[in-house]
Amino acid sequence: MIVYGPVPSRRLGQSIGINNIPPKSCSYSCVYCQLGTTNRMQVNRRKFYKPEEIFHEAELKIKQLNSKNEYADYFSFVPDGEPTLDINLGTEIDLLKCFDIKIAVITNASLIWMDDVKEDLMKADWVSVNIDAADEDTWRKIDRPHGSLRHQDILNGIVEFSKAYKGTLVTETMLVDGINDHEACIKKVAEQLAAILPKKAYLLVPTRPPAENSIKRSSKDSLINAAEIVRSISGAHVECITGDEKEEGFFFSEDIVNDLLSITSVHPIRKEIVDEVLKKRNVDKAVIDDLVKRDMIVEFLFEGKKFYRKNIKNKF
Repeated sequence: MIVYGPVPSRRLGQSIGINNIPPKSCSYSCVYCQLGTTNRMQVNRRKFYKPEEIFHEAELKIKQLNSKNEYADYFSFVPDGEPTLDINLGTEIDLLKCFDIKIAVITNASLIWMDDVKEDLMKADWVSVNIDAADEDTWRKIDRPHGSLRHQDILNGIVEFSKAYKGTLVTETMLVDGINDHEACIKKVAEQLAAILPKKAYLLVPTRPPAENSIKRSSKDSLINAAEIVRSISGAHVECITGDEKEEGFFFSEDIVNDLLSITSVHPIRKEIVDEVLKKRNVDKAVIDDLVKRDMIVEFLFEGKKFYRKNIKNKF
């Protein structure tokens, strides 16, 4: 399924996910990525799914929600890879606008130096760009970009986009212990944010099983210090997301198996949330056990909590 959810989002309310990129085509292979390492590293935009197919699934999802008196605040392009690799992204946004639901795109910004990418992103109501580091060495260490990408081009592209974009622009900085959470790195990020003036600067920590087992979230003290530095230098409104918030509000239809597979493809879910959903629907826990046994869903432990994630190693 290309369209999934809605899933609860602290930033976007109830968000219908648009998975317009198959696993795992991306321009980065971030050390903290909850989807694992990138096995299809690329920077050339191309076609993936037909825009009409995405529109049709979105239409069915809206009808499904209406029938249950449910709602959605956003369509969110947050797929199994980098959404701007999809050359049809602008067309897909145009098609979805007929539903009168706001559209968000969460991008690593690696291709934002391209004019056609900027044009596509201009069509969205809400855009989040990733800035994990503002110095090249740290950027390469944490985001592990495609070899052809130039960091300064990306930073310049974000600034250019911010000056022309009329929607809501926010930034994301994932803080990883010992990699990009030291003061010198944070100051450079803050200086970059001062040139962008985002509506909000989000500081995050890894809260789900990362690509590399050695990755740990920054400490609470480091996060507080980073927030103070960013506020004082950039003047941005800073918000920290630690993952400790309650995750609830996942939408599941009668087809729980397909819903689990589509949501866990891009959004690993904690075991207790899945258990609660199965209990409410009076569905035997053998359903999830069977998915794990068939290797369709895999179990992960992170910070003492069990998560379920779709096995995305299948070929596209």
